[in-house]
Amino acid sequence: MQQQALSALVAWVRLERAMEAFSAELRTRHGITALQHAVLVTCSERPQLPLAALRKTLVAHPATLGQAIDELRRKELVTVRTDPKDRRARLVGLTDKGVAVLAEVPLAGPVRLRQVDSEVARLDALKRVLEDAVDLFGLDPWLPGRKG
Repeated sequence: MQQQALSALVAWVRLERAMEAFSAELRTRHGITALQHAVLVTCSERPQLPLAALRKTLVAHPATLGQAIDELRRKELVTVRTDPKDRRARLVGLTDKGVAVLAEVPLAGPVRLRQVDSEVARLDALKRVLEDAVDLFGLDPWLPGRKG
């Protein structure tokens, strides 16, 4: 194995373990998943966010996102209401309780990129590295929207 490959694997494992530890803390301390955290952060950007926009922003499967939002609604962290301009559409918004939970949770993970300004060059480099990771790990066939 090339030394560079070993170094890359170590870096990947560090990232993966940090993400797992953060997700575990979200569950144990705050009672939410990483996706639910991303929903709360994204909803904090606008008072009422169309569900379709939320789905597109989070690149989440409709059923998975629906389950996450249903659970957040049961916990009274978000509201879901019919859009008065389009009765078919749903609007998702934070409740006061949702705002309070969000204030307690560290801003970490991929959703942090939405809230923290970073150098454009670093963001471009991160995008390239992540795209390379998909290719180098042989995961192209499992990309969303790809047919086997």
